Amino acid sequence: MKLHVITDGKKTNEELTNILRSIHPYVDRIHIREKEKTARELAQLLEQILKSGVPANKLIVNDRVDVAQAFSVRGVQLAFHSLDVQLVKRAFPRLEIGCSVHSIKEAAYAEKNGADFLLYGHIFTTSSKLGQQPRGIDNLKVMVENSFVPIIGIGGITPENSKEIGETGASGIAVMSGILDSINPVEMAKKYRESYSGYVEGGEK
Repeated sequence: MKLHVITDGKKTNEELTNILRSIHPYVDRIHIREKEKTARELAQLLEQILKSGVPANKLIVNDRVDVAQAFSVRGVQLAFHSLDVQLVKRAFPRLEIGCSVHSIKEAAYAEKNGADFLLYGHIFTTSSKLGQQPRGIDNLKVMVENSFVPIIGIGGITPENSKEIGETGASGIAVMSGILDSINPVEMAKKYRESYSGYVEGGEK
């Protein structure tokens, strides 16, 4: 499986850069999800991250296709409110495109129109979605069975329950606070990787 880490917009550029520089050898994708930053601020952050030694081919920028293209990072993560995946794929064929989806219908549309992978959740109860019913393992399995592109599970995933994700045939997990808010992010990243060892190793469908 692939391990995706998603930033939370709560850390200073220096704090975030230091964490990402230390964990990048142990993760497969790093999503820069900084909703409150302007394009200029996001560019400054990316420049700092890249200068620290984090490889561009591990970086995914959320929503801001222009910034992703300008810095030649691996790809972009699109949400429902973002530019349409078909438009982005046509205009920026080099970029790997992930789409956040919440149903089979949304997944089918994104897949048909050029998405390279899908982020689906939230799978388990999580503090970032208080009061919202998790979609659960069974729905994740249905998503996997009905998709021809990699499905990445997100939401409330811990080292203890990540094996359940692997058992569905999903291609990976996405983690935010579980790693970034840990006292020791490097050790936690290693722990996540070790926890699903043996399940869909290598991940890509």
